[in-house]
Amino acid sequence: MIGDIVETKRCQLKDPMDLFHSGQVVKICAPMVRYSKLAFRTLVRKYSCDLCYTPMIVAADFVRSAKARDSEFTTNKVGDHPLIVQFAAKEAQVLCDAARIVCPFADGIDLNCGCPQRWAMAEGYGACLINKPELVRDMVRHVRNQIDNPRFSVSIKIRIHEDLKRTVDLCQKAEATGVSWITVHGRSVEERHQPVHYDAIKIIKQSMSIPIVANGDIKTLKDAENVHHLTGADGIMVARGLLANPAMFAGYEETPLKCIQDWVDIALEHGTPFTCFHHHLMYMMERITSKQEKKVFNVLSSTSAVLDYLNDHYGV
Repeated sequence: MIGDIVETKRCQLKDPMDLFHSGQVVKICAPMVRYSKLAFRTLVRKYSCDLCYTPMIVAADFVRSAKARDSEFTTNKVGDHPLIVQFAAKEAQVLCDAARIVCPFADGIDLNCGCPQRWAMAEGYGACLINKPELVRDMVRHVRNQIDNPRFSVSIKIRIHEDLKRTVDLCQKAEATGVSWITVHGRSVEERHQPVHYDAIKIIKQSMSIPIVANGDIKTLKDAENVHHLTGADGIMVARGLLANPAMFAGYEETPLKCIQDWVDIALEHGTPFTCFHHHLMYMMERITSKQEKKVFNVLSSTSAVLDYLNDHYGV
């Protein structure tokens, strides 16, 4: 809530670009609707995640409504950094206004140019922006001009065009306007479960001088290493792989019991709503439970029932 946010004025904000200059591949938790909130970010940071994004927030609602700000954005002064707030926006000044609100509490913003959901595209948000390079450039330029803090990053997350030259052109225009880095999900807007075009990410990386982050179908640390070698990307962004195993970046093949215990502790401390608390556990335990166990665990309907189950079956 806002009270938590105000506390962060005393915390030490960080320059995310320092990560990209470290010589190490940057390990990143993706923006995930409902899931990449403060409690989950706190968990993955314990297991070698370098940089976290918030879920996508609609900038216009965020600027207009205090209620939206309270529910959509929560952080704290104890270690939720570096933090990138991802916005859906289609107007430069609205994005600027949203960036100005979060600037004291976050380390950068990201403009979503990759969400393929119909509602987002219909509203002029998300992946439709990859076809509007001038608008993207205008939005980045506005934020750059109006946010005084030079350490505050401005990044974009995109999907690729069928004609990759258009994507390279978009990226080069964004780079010329001062974008900090670009995350590339290696699929087109129409593609959902088709193989990721890592070759396309490699071509984009070779065409740019700013950092490029690779995203798409990375489930294990080995996958992350392979994608880095295939693309030359400076960072690796993971979504579902971290939901299934929040300790993935620390080298665990499957979620260790210690990580499950950490999630229980963190979620209870943060007052995580039951549905979210339970869903995260369902994802984490997917690989370590039998079909019969899943049938029982997945229909539990209270925090106390979940805690009893974990204690009885796993000693957690």
